[in-house]
Amino acid sequence: MPGFILRTLITMLGLWLADRLLDGVTITGSGTFVLAALLLGFVNALIRPIAVILTLPLTILTLGLFLFVINALMFSLVATLLSSFVVAGFGSALLGAIVVSLTSLIASWFIGPKGRYQVLVVNKRDH
Repeated sequence: MPGFILRTLITMLGLWLADRLLDGVTITGSGTFVLAALLLGFVNALIRPIAVILTLPLTILTLGLFLFVINALMFSLVATLLSSFVVAGFGSALLGAIVVSLTSLIASWFIGPKGRYQVLVVNKRDH
C-alpha cells in the first residue's frame, strides 16, 4: 500500500509540473490532481495495454514511436473524464505525457520494486 501511495504522489508531481510548464495543460483544484493521478494509473494499468496490443503492428512499423501517441491519448482520456483538467490539443497531451513519464522515470530511480525509497551505499575496498 505505501508503494501505491508513493507512486500516486509521484504522478501528482508530474501532473503539477505539466500544469506549470505547459500552457496547454490546465489543472484546477488540488482534488483534481489526486483524482487525475488515480485515473491515470487506472487507465495506464487497464486500457493502455489493450491499446498497445491492438496497435502493435503500427508500433513496430514506427520503431516504437507510436507509443508516444498512445501515452498522449491516455493523458487526453483522463483530461476528458475530468472537467477541471483541460488539455488544449494533441501537442499539449503529448508534451504533458512526456513530462509525467520523465518525472516518474526519475523518481523510479530512487524507489525500489516494493515502492520504498532506496539508498545505495557503495563501500570502496583497498586492495
